[in-house]
Amino acid sequence: MIYLDNGATSLPKPEGVIRAMTWAAGHLASPGRGSAKPSEQADELLYTLRLTAGEMFSCEPQNVILTTSATHGLNIAIRSLAKAGDRVVISGMEHNAVVRPLHALGADIQAARGALFDNGALLRDFDRLLTRDTALCVTTQVSNVFGWVLPVREIAALCRERGIPLVVDAAQSAGVLPVNLREWDAAFVAMPGHKGLLGPQGTGLLLCGEHTRTAPLLAGGTGSVSRERDMPDFLPDRLEAGTQNIPGAAGLLAGLRYLRTQGLDSVARRESDLREMLTGRLGRIPGVRVFRGEKQTGVVSFLAEGRDCVSLAGELAAAGIALRAGLHCAPLAHETAGTLETGTVRASLGPFSTAGDVRFLTRTLEQLLA
Repeated sequence: MIYLDNGATSLPKPEGVIRAMTWAAGHLASPGRGSAKPSEQADELLYTLRLTAGEMFSCEPQNVILTTSATHGLNIAIRSLAKAGDRVVISGMEHNAVVRPLHALGADIQAARGALFDNGALLRDFDRLLTRDTALCVTTQVSNVFGWVLPVREIAALCRERGIPLVVDAAQSAGVLPVNLREWDAAFVAMPGHKGLLGPQGTGLLLCGEHTRTAPLLAGGTGSVSRERDMPDFLPDRLEAGTQNIPGAAGLLAGLRYLRTQGLDSVARRESDLREMLTGRLGRIPGVRVFRGEKQTGVVSFLAEGRDCVSLAGELAAAGIALRAGLHCAPLAHETAGTLETGTVRASLGPFSTAGDVRFLTRTLEQLLA
């Protein structure tokens, strides 16, 4: 199997991730629920994970919240900072993990748009929409459909100037590009564990700003201040009701350690080289439209003239190539790019993708279209 669907879930996982999860499942109990060794070791694991993530993403360890996904974290962030009727500005590239919680809340959603890969046009629209009556700004760092790297640093500067809290969706960037809570002065940054961070499904991290208002999405036991009926007023306990996923946390920590060993710059360079190879080869196939730009990660969408994208992806899957086709849970991004009616076929590279994978995909596609 040629696996090019890392934008959904990274595969394969480093061997250390599998070993760490297996060991944790057989040796660790629930953290904060006892003084015996299995519980204390679980506490130590969680603290090490928070410390490691905090160092990587410029966040205080206690402000690193364990979640089940980026979607979980984004729901916490949005519910903490917005209410019904609030004016919320988002990018025109947002995933449904942002759009649906805002819609469910009854927010007044305003989307900043620009031509695909045109950061200048996008910033001008953010500048126009981020008015004094804006309650919140939410932006992705990288489009999950097109790999477009949005100008988060500049968007953050606009938010700081106007006193508007910022939430960043780092679902496609964490583990590939620098993510820096403190530099952006963001209220929250949400990320999954199972994509670029190379951890297992069912894990994620929410980074909380130092003075950010937080509202629990769930209420329940935390192993602390058990006499109180309200959730604790301190992090991380305030946002972590119930028992944490300890095997998942062990796997995520192993994924972070693997990335630190490899170096994010090295991972990003390799992915960039493969993307250039992929977009170049796709662009030479007659009838193929490839979406590419200067600011782009290893997420590449394409269309083939006269071919339904879902059917084409099915044919490629039958040939042993895992891609994703359709709207990718991001209809707003397709609307912005003009592909809402067709969707796209998406190839998303990962740290274990190879030049051979790219050659096999493009050769097979050429044969299918011929």
